[in-house]
Amino acid sequence: MRILVVEDDADLRRQLADALTQSGYAVDLAADGEDGHFLGDTEPYDAVVLDLGLPKMDGVTILERWREDGKDFPVMILTARDRWSEKVAGFDAGADDYLTKPFYTEELLARLRALLRRATGHSAAAIEAGSLRVDTRAARATVNGRPIKLTAHEYRVLSYLMHHQGRVVPRTELVEHIYDQDFDRDSNTIEVFIGRLRKKIGTERIQTERGLGYRLVVPEGETAGLAG
Repeated sequence: MRILVVEDDADLRRQLADALTQSGYAVDLAADGEDGHFLGDTEPYDAVVLDLGLPKMDGVTILERWREDGKDFPVMILTARDRWSEKVAGFDAGADDYLTKPFYTEELLARLRALLRRATGHSAAAIEAGSLRVDTRAARATVNGRPIKLTAHEYRVLSYLMHHQGRVVPRTELVEHIYDQDFDRDSNTIEVFIGRLRKKIGTERIQTERGLGYRLVVPEGETAGLAG
């Protein structure tokens, strides 16, 4: 999953970037409203963490413009503790959740996981496809209860396919959602990650739809279903 963080406080921005990266997300950063609005307007994010008190363009204006332009990714707003009116304005502009500063990073991560799950139709932190299980809290995967050792990018590919299981995911979409903006993207590496994942979780779990993309399915003989 790919996350945009729009926050003008450099220390908090760096703290959030580190925490999100360690949790398995690709992360892009913006330090002011204009850059944040541009990135959200031009890049395909799975969710956005948006401070409301930003230089150059305030968060409410950014959010209103995104929603007017049809951007429907989940947005969590950050507000000052004593500015209850900002929360109201943020929700009216189209926010999905909020946190007041100061906050615990673990709470932000938990709320963000919940937003991402709801956006893709999942209710619990652990997403299942037969005996394959991805725990989004710990950024870990298991098959039949056996832990699978994954690289960061392998986990991102698997997590994205699990969130969108049953649907054909184009290779270009995977590229857009597992790399951050500054990464030197090479769509050919997706095939490498898919090949490695098949060796680790079973070749039959990821189907190639020729010319279209990849589909994560439950193999015959396993019980389909989601955790939750």
